[in-house]
Amino acid sequence: AGLEGVEPGGPGADANLGGVEQGGPGADIRLVGGSLSNKGRVEVYHDGQWGTVCDDGFNMKDANVICRQLGYGRAVDALSQAAFGEGSGPIWLGELDCEGSETHIEQCFHNGWGKHYCRHNEDAGVVCTDGIRLAGGSLSSEGRVEVYHDGQWGTVCDDDFDMNDVNVICRLIGYPSATEVRNQAAFGAGSGPIWLDNLACEGSETNIEQCSHKEWGIHDCYHGEDAGVVCSEGILRLVGGTLSSEGRVEVYHDGQWGTVCDDGFNINDANVVCRQLGYASAVEARCEAAFGLGSGPIWLDSLDCEGSETNIEQCSHNGWGKHNCEHSEDAGVVCLDVGSAKLILQ
Repeated sequence: AGLEGVEPGGPGADANLGGVEQGGPGADIRLVGGSLSNKGRVEVYHDGQWGTVCDDGFNMKDANVICRQLGYGRAVDALSQAAFGEGSGPIWLGELDCEGSETHIEQCFHNGWGKHYCRHNEDAGVVCTDGIRLAGGSLSSEGRVEVYHDGQWGTVCDDDFDMNDVNVICRLIGYPSATEVRNQAAFGAGSGPIWLDNLACEGSETNIEQCSHKEWGIHDCYHGEDAGVVCSEGILRLVGGTLSSEGRVEVYHDGQWGTVCDDGFNINDANVVCRQLGYASAVEARCEAAFGLGSGPIWLDSLDCEGSETNIEQCSHNGWGKHNCEHSEDAGVVCLDVGSAKLILQ
């Protein structure tokens, strides 16, 4: 049984061990070992048995394909080194290399079934968005809000829809915050059920179901009132400087802000950081916590940009959260502020 197309379904249709019939329709990919159904070790069903995926080269493009195949909107994180525990049985796929637009991992390049140089301590895992997606936007960070319930996707009515609601929604799909509420079907009218009305989040919730709302499917709306959001793509900020154009470099990942270690940090890295923030270039790369010690995780170490990248995620690094640093080594930058480009702090 190869990967012969997932049965159309919603998040978690095959996302845990419960109810998966080996060899049955759609029983070709699943997530195992996570605390929720939207996260876990990636396992695929092939040649009569379940096996894992090696983390060699495993990245967000691969994770996005896997999450979409499982019925989620997108991935929040791609994890390595058996983050959800070591699997057993065969390691089916090594060197998985998706472009990111595929609908099925068998469309991605890989070494061939069972061909790898890995052990189970290299089993790959993913974290997917949990039953919520954006549709109809020109960017992945904006769109009509759609939620998955009772076997189908539906919309959210814009009655009482405000910034508290959109901040929760944006965080759930992997963005640090929201920038705008868009009502009256600004991203087009949806179809199917209107699942939620009078959504009232306080802003700190970690799941939309924790927010107050009418019962599922109970509303007095039509699709011309479908709610939409614009999420902030600002995964980068400067903290601790006397000017907005300088400071400790902090990046947003896996739901929280963290710092960059100064190992190997140089003007090429600083140039990419500054350009990503809207500045023309960097004036200086600063090391040894020149703008004060950060807190929380140290997300990036041995950042190695060539200098032409438009986003630091395009640069080489050790992997998210993998470092041998302390906050006394937090990196900082001084950007060239020519007045026409302004830093937007999140």
